[in-house]
Amino acid sequence: MELPYAEPFRIKMVEEIRQSTREEREQWLKDAKFNLFNLKSSQVYIDLLTDSGTGAMSDRQWGALMTGDESYAGSRSFEQLHNTVQSITGFKYLLPTHQGRAAENVLFSVLVKDGDVIPGNSHFDTTKGHIEIRKAHAIDCTIDEAFDINDLHPFKGNINLQKLEEVYKSHPKEQIPFCLVTITCNSSGGQPVSLENMKAVKELSDQYGIPVFFDSARFAENAYFIKKREAGQENRSIKEICKEMFSYGEGMTMSSKKDGLVNIGGFIALNNEEVFRKASNFTIIYEGFITYGGMAGRDMAALAVGLDEATEFAYLESRISQVEYLGNKLIEYGIPVQKPIGGHAVFIDSLNFLPNVPREEYPAQTLGLEIYKEAGIRTVEIGTLLADRDPETRENRYPKLELVRLAIPRRTYTNNHMDYIAAAVKNVYERRNEISKGYNITWEPEILRHFTVHLEEA
Repeated sequence: MELPYAEPFRIKMVEEIRQSTREEREQWLKDAKFNLFNLKSSQVYIDLLTDSGTGAMSDRQWGALMTGDESYAGSRSFEQLHNTVQSITGFKYLLPTHQGRAAENVLFSVLVKDGDVIPGNSHFDTTKGHIEIRKAHAIDCTIDEAFDINDLHPFKGNINLQKLEEVYKSHPKEQIPFCLVTITCNSSGGQPVSLENMKAVKELSDQYGIPVFFDSARFAENAYFIKKREAGQENRSIKEICKEMFSYGEGMTMSSKKDGLVNIGGFIALNNEEVFRKASNFTIIYEGFITYGGMAGRDMAALAVGLDEATEFAYLESRISQVEYLGNKLIEYGIPVQKPIGGHAVFIDSLNFLPNVPREEYPAQTLGLEIYKEAGIRTVEIGTLLADRDPETRENRYPKLELVRLAIPRRTYTNNHMDYIAAAVKNVYERRNEISKGYNITWEPEILRHFTVHLEEA
């Protein structure tokens, strides 16, 4: 008999979670202005809002916390992190930050100016926010297959080279500070980018003198998909694949709260000394001295261990297999989801799920609220609320896909939890035709509205 798969870890500590009643949840949603970000964690049974900083650290990481060096400048923990990042990525220079959006803020303060355009593959919310707050423009060059949930293209995060070259041809070089490749591509469903595509993007960009940078929050998951799906990569280690991926760029930003397996932290890694020196000044202004950048020494030590663990195949197989397990359950129940299943989350297509809810009443947000009311599961909208308003016309931007993301924290929940989630979504799906009204906005901020928006029932 063939032995079944078992996780490559055992559980040492648990945290109690409490189920609530539907009546409680409905009242809590009203109090939260129908924004799932406004809920208290104690009001959530299974939290799939994000996989960012919500995972469990290993015994090695907890041990590293105890040996962290808290020196203000030149700490041993920074040296440990620097060596690890250089070993995995090949980049020479490192600037820690307190999280990924801080890394974007520092780097973009150097590179992005009013009127610039930054092409890439479906820039995520904070990335686009940091671009647009500087009066620049993000241009999506993702392949068209990414927007067909039933297309089984293995690398839906890929950049369309024709779209990218059109950007390069239609704008002067001085207006394009870099091309940004997000690995994996969150907004298109946690979808990977192939090595072949990265190399082609690099070659095309070199022809026009445009640097390539990576948004690398889930780079290890991207490397796993390359190993599993790309011809000729199956016998290479994750770390070998990572080294080649980053060889096609000039630098990277990182939210360490994802594939760094820590609860806080981020960094910029670079090869260009001039950009490093300029970014160092902004790091000191916004974050802290250049060898800690808003991170405690203990957290840098835990991150160094986490990066090493996250680039091992056994960990990645366990992590991504659990996401796939949930995705396959939902497919079995007839739920419309982005396929193939992504690395960190399952993305539900709310337009097919709730066809009776008008687009202007935010069907993805409506679905997320229904899932919470059904079972106390918190998800997040990746749709019109997140797409925000056009900064010039102030009209809603309607993305091609209106998704609800079920982001799975790393090493946190069991497959019993996945079964519970799937059953809850199935229950909502069975009453989908009864849901015909969504929500209206009563208040929103100028930018990144989905985090704090207030809603009311339509």
